[in-house]
Amino acid sequence: MKYLVVMEKTGTGYSAYSPDLLGYVSTGLTQQEVEQNMQEAIAFHVKGLKLEGLAVPQPTTLSVYVEIAA
Repeated sequence: MKYLVVMEKTGTGYSAYSPDLLGYVSTGLTQQEVEQNMQEAIAFHVKGLKLEGLAVPQPTTLSVYVEIAA
C-alpha cells in the first residue's frame, strides 16, 4: 500500500503527516529522516491493526501540483 505523506518545513527541521491515517505525525531534522520516521510509524500502526483484527485503512488521498504563472 502507498499512503500519501505530506512534509512541511519547520523552523527546526521538518514535520509530516498522512491524511489517510489521522493522528500519525512525525518530525525530523531532514526530509530523509522525517520520511523514514513516517514509514516506520505507518508500518508499526498497520501491524498493530492487523494484530488486533482491525481493518487497515485503504489509502484514498491523492495529490496534484497546479502550476500557475507567477
